[in-house]
Amino acid sequence: MLTYVLARRPDEFGLLPDADGYVKIKDLLKALHEDEGLRYVNRSHIAEIILSVPGAPIEISENRIRARSRELLPATTEAESLPKVLFTAIRRRAYAVVLERGVQAADNARIVMSPSREVAERLGKRIDPEPVILTVLVQSCRNQGVTFEQAGEDLFLADLIPPGGFSAPLLPLEKRPEARPPEKPADTSRRPETPGSFTIDAGDVLQSHAPDYRRRTAQGKKIDPKRFKREKGLREKPPWRK
Repeated sequence: MLTYVLARRPDEFGLLPDADGYVKIKDLLKALHEDEGLRYVNRSHIAEIILSVPGAPIEISENRIRARSRELLPATTEAESLPKVLFTAIRRRAYAVVLERGVQAADNARIVMSPSREVAERLGKRIDPEPVILTVLVQSCRNQGVTFEQAGEDLFLADLIPPGGFSAPLLPLEKRPEARPPEKPADTSRRPETPGSFTIDAGDVLQSHAPDYRRRTAQGKKIDPKRFKREKGLREKPPWRK
């Protein structure tokens, strides 16, 4: 399986080997995991092949992998016969910039396109769970000086897709923040001048737990309940004095 992918038809799996025939291991694993029966494969399985199989047909250099024999690896050539449209995928977060500036290849990379929208969507999900699919207008790009190359049977390459060289879905509206009710101004009429302090109104009188008994006056002086009743004529005389 690895020999077929790396030495014969990497384009069939959406892989683009570099000039030395290497592809990134993480890209290879993403391609293999699209097959339900190969989702268990991880890097340790690939390393086990190299260690356990005499004359293993693959080799690893850091985070890259390639086939040892690459005579049948399809060459990248200038595309002669092109369909009217091609499809490519971009990250959703790059959408607004792409609409303004076009699609530009990253350093040491190429823009990968396919005649099949389904293939473009499959490749796009390797970089973004919800990629944006662009329709590349081949003739319009050629009129702006874009050169297309072909890698194998299924992939087409370019370094730039200029504005006006593609069509895209409408830019989705940004989510607007929910309207919040205006905040009520704080009541500063009785705000203490010093943080952490409080003031007492001179007219306030603290009440006793017992009804009709004032324990303190506004000046904070204690009042003897017996004296208070006597002064007010409320104290009752004992029975023997009646």
